[in-house]
Amino acid sequence: MPLSKIAGIGMYLPERVVTNNDLKQYMETDDAWIQERTGIKQRRFAHRTEETTTTMAVEAAKIAIERAGITAQDVDFIVFATLSPDYFFPGCGVLVQRALKMKEIGALDVRNQCSGFLYAISVADQFIKTGMYKNILVIGAEKHSFGMDYSTEGRNVSVIFGDGAGAVLLQPTEKENQGILSTHLHSDGASAEILAQYNPGSHANHWAETPVADFDEAEVGKMFISHSMIDKRQIFPFMDGPSVFKKAIVKFPEVIMEALAKNGYSPADLNMLIPHQANLRISQFVQQKLGLRDDQVHNNIMMYGNTTAASVPIALCEAWQNGKIKEGDLVCLAAFGSGFTWASALLKW
Repeated sequence: MPLSKIAGIGMYLPERVVTNNDLKQYMETDDAWIQERTGIKQRRFAHRTEETTTTMAVEAAKIAIERAGITAQDVDFIVFATLSPDYFFPGCGVLVQRALKMKEIGALDVRNQCSGFLYAISVADQFIKTGMYKNILVIGAEKHSFGMDYSTEGRNVSVIFGDGAGAVLLQPTEKENQGILSTHLHSDGASAEILAQYNPGSHANHWAETPVADFDEAEVGKMFISHSMIDKRQIFPFMDGPSVFKKAIVKFPEVIMEALAKNGYSPADLNMLIPHQANLRISQFVQQKLGLRDDQVHNNIMMYGNTTAASVPIALCEAWQNGKIKEGDLVCLAAFGSGFTWASALLKW
């Protein structure tokens, strides 16, 4: 059975840079406050009307396809991970297929938030290994900037996120010592509501023990979105930051060690760890826990913020472009996020 390799990789970041000080025009905050809590100095915001999650994904995909030495017509499957699609439906996968004028291939959308790209990679990896497809485009892309609460009340969440896209082209490889060695996927929905966007949604206040319960009873179950939801700021993401942090610092190292142990490696064998860029403090904790050197971990949240499903492919592409990943290197990708879901992938570049 052949392994799957990353034959091409690309990334796209919007031109607009938004610094921590720029956010002061919307909320009570400052650069020191944000950096202390997240490590973020700036992020990128897409153009409000000229860029979408899909258009950014298309730019990243074009680069990945070109670097793989193929054309868009050669792609035979798409897996697209995002939590900020252009439309509630249909998903972004078909929009990429249309934009790149591809054949009438399959397109699958993955909704696993911060772990989305790794779930997408795992799905694509299985298709490659079984021989069903030969050229799979895997994308992670997000446009968070249009849907955040930029008031002081919403700053704990809104200062964290940025926009961008990353893509890889997976192909089978018969070459020894190359390709994806294993992927590992996990979930625990017991605390699903502590990092979530409740509305718009179809829950109709069914989960009464969660913060969703603060609705006008006359509206519950009748409206997809209402003036009351807007007035109460219930259309924005909710996050219990401390609880997420406590869970992340346990599951992140666990899933990395799971991948290493499965393949007979230790942290010392890693050439590069690409963690999901959730919070610099989380990445630093994981690095310390695993005893990794600075040159074994690539972080870029300082410059781009948390780009959710796009963060791993953007960081992977940047590390490769900067010469930090070379042929034969042992690379681990890992993520943790809403759901909760967490995942890892171990590969030989």
